[in-house]
Amino acid sequence: MRTAIVTGGASGIGLALVRALAGRGVSVTVADLAEPAGPPAGKVEFARVDVTDAEAVAALVGRVSAERGRLDFMFNNAGIAVGGTALEMTREHWDRAIDVNLRGVVHGVLAAYPVMARQGFGHIVNTASLAGLVPAPLMLPYTAGKHAVVGLSLALRAEAAAHGVRVCVVCPGFVDTPLLDNANPGLPATRIGSAARQVIGRAPGRLYPADALAADVLRGIARGRAVIVAPASGRLAWRLARLWPGGAVRVARLAAGLASGPDGRSPGGG
Repeated sequence: MRTAIVTGGASGIGLALVRALAGRGVSVTVADLAEPAGPPAGKVEFARVDVTDAEAVAALVGRVSAERGRLDFMFNNAGIAVGGTALEMTREHWDRAIDVNLRGVVHGVLAAYPVMARQGFGHIVNTASLAGLVPAPLMLPYTAGKHAVVGLSLALRAEAAAHGVRVCVVCPGFVDTPLLDNANPGLPATRIGSAARQVIGRAPGRLYPADALAADVLRGIARGRAVIVAPASGRLAWRLARLWPGGAVRVARLAAGLASGPDGRSPGGG
């Protein structure tokens, strides 16, 4: 039976991935700080793990691969939303975003890649963001970390192929997940961060369903994609950023102005 570990698998994109994998007969270990609400059907177990703890992640990977005799998928998906203007955010915002969104991925890679290289197969799937491909203001620590995850993933993909290990990076646009309701968790509040859903909007079609994204991810994995971008609006933004970087920055500047308001405050004040 194929085996997968999904970090941050208790909610949002991670939980959607767990459901999709379990539905395809994969044995899944959910690694998170909180258990899923309503455990998914299928062969799914929960392990309480903090991805910022490198030893804990390594221990989990070692246990799962030893007990199951293999590790087919490592989904480094855990992440937090950190938002606000560059003038609002402190070093604490930066440290937390980097610890979870970047180092959490690094810890998963350091644990899983050697296992997969020894067995001669496996797939590492790192969750970044559309913010890792295009200019994304009002969340600089988040954006910087996600760009780093994209670079890490593509560079590792080039190395790992020699060992039979595949690597890809997932770059979702705005997805309807609890992440948007919990910006800056445990961090000083910011005007933009505390109004994340107001800034993005609740209009139909603006937020992509997590289950649809999970299906896109598994389809992209099956097709051997290096970068998986969804929904279609995200792919359009990515193409714009590649073909016309200056134009992408202009669009981002306009979006930042609309979100912040003329005086740098989020809609509705704060």
